[in-house]
Amino acid sequence: QVQLVESGGGLVQAGGSLRLSCAASGSIFSINAMGWYRQAPGKQRELVAAITSGGSTNYADSVKGRFTISRDNAKNTVYLQMNSLKPEDTAVYYCNAVVITNGPEVRLDAWGQGTLVTVSS
Repeated sequence: QVQLVESGGGLVQAGGSLRLSCAASGSIFSINAMGWYRQAPGKQRELVAAITSGGSTNYADSVKGRFTISRDNAKNTVYLQMNSLKPEDTAVYYCNAVVITNGPEVRLDAWGQGTLVTVSS
């Protein structure tokens, strides 16, 4: 099994910053892409940012220039630095990882439990 544990959410004023972390553990052979998604009340889950094992990144247009995704492959951890936060960034943020498991080698789409980010105006 594979577990993703997120941390770093909370309440922040508009214009502030937060850093989310997500650590993967368990029967991991390798991790391909890792990413962050978010879901606001009444809305569908959307991709915020993603990063490949080689470090290539992509971002939702709404967060470009404000959020930065990074990862530490040695620690199986992905980060999301969020700056200049806006009230519309308020959502539950979910970590995602495309994992190749140990014996047998199976491709697994793993999700964290979610962490709430609230941005007050």
